[in-house]
Formats: sequence, structure tokens, C-alpha cells
Amino acid sequence: MNAPLSDRYTLAYRAYPYARVPDQDRPAPVRHLVVIVGGGPVGMTLALDLGLKGVRVLVLDDHEGIGMGSRAICFAKRPLEILDRLGCGDPVVQKGVVWNLGKVFHRDQKIFEFNLLPEEGHKYPAFINLQQPYFEKAVLDHIRALQPQGLPVEIRGRNRVDAVEDRGDHVALTVMTPDGPYTVEADWLVACDGAGSPVRGMLGLGFEGAVFKDSFLIADVRMKADFPTERWFWFDPPSGSGASQLLHKQPDDVWRIDFQIGWDVDREEELKEANVRRRVARMIGEDVAFDLVWSSIYTFQCRRMTRFHDGRVIFAGDSAHQVSPFGARGANSGLQDADNLAWKLALILDEKAGPRLLDSYDTERIHGANENILNSTRSTDFISPKSDISRVFRDAVLHLAQNHDFARPFVNSGRLSVPCTYDGSPLNTPDALPGGPAHTRPGSPCPDAPVDGGYLLNRLGDATGARFQILALDTDAPAQFAAHGIDCRVLHLNIGKNALLRERYLGKAASAVYLIRPDQHVAARWPQWDENAVAAAIARAIGREV
Repeated sequence: MNAPLSDRYTLAYRAYPYARVPDQDRPAPVRHLVVIVGGGPVGMTLALDLGLKGVRVLVLDDHEGIGMGSRAICFAKRPLEILDRLGCGDPVVQKGVVWNLGKVFHRDQKIFEFNLLPEEGHKYPAFINLQQPYFEKAVLDHIRALQPQGLPVEIRGRNRVDAVEDRGDHVALTVMTPDGPYTVEADWLVACDGAGSPVRGMLGLGFEGAVFKDSFLIADVRMKADFPTERWFWFDPPSGSGASQLLHKQPDDVWRIDFQIGWDVDREEELKEANVRRRVARMIGEDVAFDLVWSSIYTFQCRRMTRFHDGRVIFAGDSAHQVSPFGARGANSGLQDADNLAWKLALILDEKAGPRLLDSYDTERIHGANENILNSTRSTDFISPKSDISRVFRDAVLHLAQNHDFARPFVNSGRLSVPCTYDGSPLNTPDALPGGPAHTRPGSPCPDAPVDGGYLLNRLGDATGARFQILALDTDAPAQFAAHGIDCRVLHLNIGKNALLRERYLGKAASAVYLIRPDQHVAARWPQWDENAVAAAIARAIGREV
């Protein structure tokens, strides 16, 4: 028996209040092309991406807008580039706090610091800190601005999915509203409904992986402080307020603090405001005034589904995989799920590719999830050693790292998120560029570079992000090219004195032709134009037989 809809949800923005829709009064269920369950950052980004590609999307959210609490706060360069392609990258960066420097402490001693500032010639920084509600609002505001211009995205608040049935050629959903239940159908259903994913539960699907026996208390506090805009992490902090601590600055004088509090704790007691405030005061100083904005407790979980799509139901973001928050791999990974899925689903709906193209979504994003889980597990094991010998090893590394460079790579306070390279993807054509740089091999995300007063990724993008691109560097190629129903735009560039473009895309090669997917990952590359090779690579990249 499903519980009644509740009004107990603290909203930052009541963006899409419940309203009755014609579907609720139809005698038979209405069929939609794509239904997305969940209005968080992954669901809304996917809806925007599909809508820009001309796909009609219905978003069902069990709430009426954007919830309070920072939750995800660290957004990496690759997801910012994805948002830029979708038209809302700049507002996110302008609101966020840019940071590059991180410091690691053991007790009261600084061990070392690291700088994440990427090499020059990128439009966006390595990381920004931004509370999740602001991120979601930027995406939602962009959707709202484009809807009057024809963006085919509909959002329904307080529409909770209570039942899901995959019927082979479509999915049937029962939706609960304040006016009672109704039914809809979807050609494709995408579950972006979070770590607890009701959709996953309804289908009897589970996770594989581990839950680590440790707990962390998150506190967002508003204060005027002299702490610099840096990531500070303490092992065994002198304040004694936790086994480890993490401090991050956010916009609006809000600071995120994480306290490692152990497994066998009374969570209800720990979340009482007086107890949270006591921990915060011990860390920042009893004489520092602050307001408690939000608090929560989480556990480390490094788990994923066996497959990310099951028939006509697809999973993305936390509904498909979970990692510990150290390293900022949760939301960043989910946004890359959306980026990977949108163009593939659009091609399938446009009948330019078959449903088996979705197998590559599983292959590529499971590869990304495994990479994140590996790094997250290693971070967790180092931060929270589970045996005496593990603690001895960790403390020895921390002691050595203070004065010896060789030990510093072993210190793991959370390896920070980097974009995934899809090595081994069935969509890749074997590398055919002798001397080409390793970081732009097939499967790699395209790195940015300065080009003619702008940036390469902006030149490669188009209004919808729906097309394959061909990049011709210091070689001839046609003005445009089409094969297997796929129209490709061709961008010709002369390297000249552009050392960064040469370094990132030519390496030791004299010229190059790149085939670039709609998600700006490299599908193939050659030294010169070869029509037959390019056509074969396109066929491979859309999952067709050559």
C-alpha cells in the first residue's frame, strides 16, 4: 500500500506546483515518447538535452520544485562543458565559487597542498563549488526560457510514480497525484529518481557492491570567516570533532563541513541542532558566529546496478550507481550519464539507430561507474581504515608525506572527479593516427583549446548537440559529409602557431581528421581524409553493421 502524498518537503524554489493535466481525464492512457522520473540535476539535464534534440519529454517529480540543502556542491570542468553545450554553463560558473587549491592536514600540521588549475587554454575551471539548488535552478530556468520557443519538455510536480510495468514495446506507469491516481505510457522510461530509486525497487532490481561501516555528518553553515577559498581536509583533526574533517566554501558565505563520526552512533541524537552546533564550534572556534543552514548524515556506499538499462527502462545517476562523496563523483558522474544517453536515445527515436545502441550506454557508463567506485573505495579505505595494520600504513604515509614528495601520491583524501575515457567501447574505431596524443585517442572526451579568439568546444558544438562533427586539422576534407543517415558538420582548422591545439590533437602527427560524437567524445581519428574509413566509423559509432 503506497503512502499518501505528503506536503512535508522543504523547498528552496516551488518551481512547478501541482496542476491537473488532460492526461488525468482521458479514457485511455496517453503514450509519451520519453518519461523521466525525477526532477533532480540529472533528470532535468537529460530532459533539456533531449528537448534540444527535438525529443518530446515528460518529467514526473514527486515534489513541486527544488529542495533545500546543498547535497552535491563540487562540479567539475567536464559537466560544466556539458552545460555550456546546452546553453546554461555560464550562469552556473558565475554563481559558483571557483577553486583550484587543496590542502591536506594531519592533526595540526599541514602535510602538503595541490593545485587543480588545469593547463591554460580552457574556457572553464577545474572545479566550482555551488549548492545543488542553485545548479538545478540554472538548468530549470533555461528550460523555462526555452519552452515558449518550442522546447518540448513538460514538467509535472507532485506526480509520484507508484507502479511500473515494462510491456515490451512500451512502459505503463501508475502515477499518484493530490487528485488521485492516473496512468500514462512511455516508449522509454528513464529513472533519475536517486539512490533509493523507487522505480528500481518496483522492478525488483538491486545493486552490487559494498556499504562501508562509517558515518559522516554534513553541516552547511553561514558565517563570515577568513578561511581562503580552498579545499581543506584534516586527518585526526586537533578539534576532536570527528575522525576526519573537510571544509569547502560555497556562495553566499555558506561553508560545507563534513565530520567523520563513526558507525555506531545515534543518528537522531547527532542531528539535533545543539549537537551539530557543538561540533561546528569546536572546529571553527567558539567565538565565531554562524547560522546552521542544513545538516544530514550519510554513509559510504560504492555500488552499482549490473546493467543500466532493462528493456524499455533506463537508469541514470544515483539510481544506477552510488559512490562516497569524497572526490565529487556522484553528480558529476550522473551528468555524464545524461550526456552519454541523450544522443543515443534521440538517434533511436529518430530511427537512425537501433535499440541495441543502448548496449553501449551500459558498456560505457558501467566503465565510468567502475572507475569511480574503484577510486571512491580507495579513498574510503584510506580515510577510514578498517584494521589496525591499515591505520598504521595510513599514519606512516601521512608522516612521510609532510617532508617527502614520493609519499604524497599515496595520500588519498578523495581523488577528484575526472572525465571518463571509454577505452574498449564497441563504438570506437581503432586508432589510426600515428603519433597522436594519448589523451585524444578514440573514446576520450575532447579537451578544450583556444581557437580564433574563442574555444574549440564551442566551435565543435551546435544548437542542439545532436550531430556528429568532423574536425580536420591541417588537411583537406569536404565542407560537409553524410553517411548512414548521419549528417556531419566539418570544422577545418589550420594549426599555425596554436601550440596548445597542436599538443592536444596532433602530437607528433603532421595532420589529423577526427570523428567526434554528439557528446564530444572522440569516435575515430586518421592522418588524412578517407571517405570510406569515415563512413565505416560512423556506422560503428551508431551501433550498425559496417
